[in-house]
Amino acid sequence: MKKLKIGIIGLGGRGRGLSINIVDMDDVEVVAVCDEYEDRVEHMQNYVKEHMGNTPIGTKDYKEVLAIDEIEAVIISTSWEAHVEIAVAAMRAGKYVGMEVGGAYAIEDCWKLVRTSEETGVPCMLLENCCYGQMEMMCLNLLDQGLLGEIVHCEGGYHHDLREEIINGNEKRHYRLRNYIMRCCENYPTHQLGPICKLLNINNGNRMVSLISVASKSASLREYAAKKRGADDPLANIQYAQGDVVTTIIRCAGGETITLTLDTTLPRVYSRGLIVSGTQGCYHEDNHSLYLDINEGKYTGDEFNGKAPGNAYECAELYNHPLWKQYLKDGVKYGHDGMDYLMLRAFFESVAAKVDPPIDVYDAAAWMSISSLSEDSIAMGGLPVPVPDFTSGKWIKPKAKKYVEKYRLDIIPEEID
Repeated sequence: MKKLKIGIIGLGGRGRGLSINIVDMDDVEVVAVCDEYEDRVEHMQNYVKEHMGNTPIGTKDYKEVLAIDEIEAVIISTSWEAHVEIAVAAMRAGKYVGMEVGGAYAIEDCWKLVRTSEETGVPCMLLENCCYGQMEMMCLNLLDQGLLGEIVHCEGGYHHDLREEIINGNEKRHYRLRNYIMRCCENYPTHQLGPICKLLNINNGNRMVSLISVASKSASLREYAAKKRGADDPLANIQYAQGDVVTTIIRCAGGETITLTLDTTLPRVYSRGLIVSGTQGCYHEDNHSLYLDINEGKYTGDEFNGKAPGNAYECAELYNHPLWKQYLKDGVKYGHDGMDYLMLRAFFESVAAKVDPPIDVYDAAAWMSISSLSEDSIAMGGLPVPVPDFTSGKWIKPKAKKYVEKYRLDIIPEEID
């Protein structure tokens, strides 16, 4: 079996999490690993040797990874600030790019990604695992069957109590702390924006046109730092730029609206808060409910009338996406309820087949741009700002692309191998 040879750049929590799946893949070989911290490099070298049998090259310099001829693709899981720089260098080195999620710091960075991919012909896939979540993919299938009707509005966000991670950022060597001190924006937009954009055919007959964004005051991190570290601790006595809750409303060319919420510094349960509202049905993540204007099969209208919260997983038995039907049959793998594995397989199999990834550079640019645009809107008191068209008009009539069929997010494959 020919193995796909890859490098992993960035070995913090996310890099280690992805590696748990990668080392169990028989058709992938980790040739090199890279991180600015030597202990992380050494740990990953030992981990790969234990599970794959080979000891990968270890380095602190990502350029040394890109200089290895046999490497065909790289996984970039560094701090947010480094994603674009490394992705651009990797494409120029001829390596397929699998880039972890995060928001852009400047619109020019989004254009750099697009222009570099167009100039080199090298694909870049944003590793947005939530596009392969079970419920997100069920919504794709419901839409394809016409059961949601015409989508009018979607909501989602990143609702995750990260106070402990942020406040202990220096000890954990984590990048969120410095971002929360210095920036106020929708800093992590893609987890639910990605699946929503696939539902709304963004960059594929539709596009995001403009947004407005507002932020609440910042109060929680100072209070949390005082409680956990003492009232005299420096982190209990600074003004954090990042508002505790950021709300962003996006308008699309097709007339749809999207509401995103970032809520990561207040006590709460985890949720991505997906809501898909169509003319014939609605899905709500937070109470796991599905409402459809139908009365067929084993389900009656009463099961979908909103009085039965929690029915979505029961309904999934009937409406699961074909990829998830096969996945449940074969056995769900590790990583965020299984979606990490599907995302990685979508990337690696696209590289092996030398075809377009299902989440391409135009998706990456559009979704990541929301961070920079929201920062501008917040700074101007919630004024609307335009969303650039990173396809330069190609969204109106997209050209046909070659994909690994079973991982497509634009249509529902008839069969899954």
